[in-house]
Amino acid sequence: MLPIHVTVAAVIEGQGEHKGKFLMVEEKSSTGEIVFNQPAGHLECSESLEQAVIREVKEETGIDFKPTALVGTYTLNPASNSRYYQRFCFTGNVACKGLLAPQDSDIIAAHWMTIEDIVAVLPQHRSGLIVQCFQDYLSGQRYPLSSLICSDDEEHIQRQGIEFLQSYQWK
Repeated sequence: MLPIHVTVAAVIEGQGEHKGKFLMVEEKSSTGEIVFNQPAGHLECSESLEQAVIREVKEETGIDFKPTALVGTYTLNPASNSRYYQRFCFTGNVACKGLLAPQDSDIIAAHWMTIEDIVAVLPQHRSGLIVQCFQDYLSGQRYPLSSLICSDDEEHIQRQGIEFLQSYQWK
C-alpha cells in the first residue's frame, strides 16, 4: 500500500478591489526554498476535506473561506519528490475584510495575483498541480460538495445505505 499524503487546496478568485486576481501564498518549503502555492495543506485526523480547506485557508491567509464546490481531485503517483499525493481542490467564497494576515509561521505572505503574475513565478510553484487546478477552475469545472462523504461511523453509513437499497423502487 502506498503512503498517500491527502491534501486540500483552494482556488479563490478576488472580488471588488481584487477582481481579476487569485489568492496565493508565498511560503518556505521543507527544503527552505521560497515557493508559491494556492492556500493548501494536509488533511488532519478526524477532519473532513471541507473542514481541512477551511482551516488551511484561515491559517495561511487569515481569512474565512466557505467552500461552494470541488474543482477537482488530483493524484501524483509519484510526485517529483517521490512522494504520493491526493489533492482535493475547492473553490468558494471569502470574507476578506482588511489585510491578509497569515497565521502559519511557514507562510511569508499572502498575495492577490493575476494569472500573469502566477505564470511569472512558475519556476517557484510548489507543485505542478497549481496550474492544473487553475485550468480546471477557469474551464468551469465544478463538482457538488455533496459528492464528498466523511464519517467517523462506518456502521451508520452502512445502515443508511442498506435502508436506501431496501426501499429503492426499480423503474
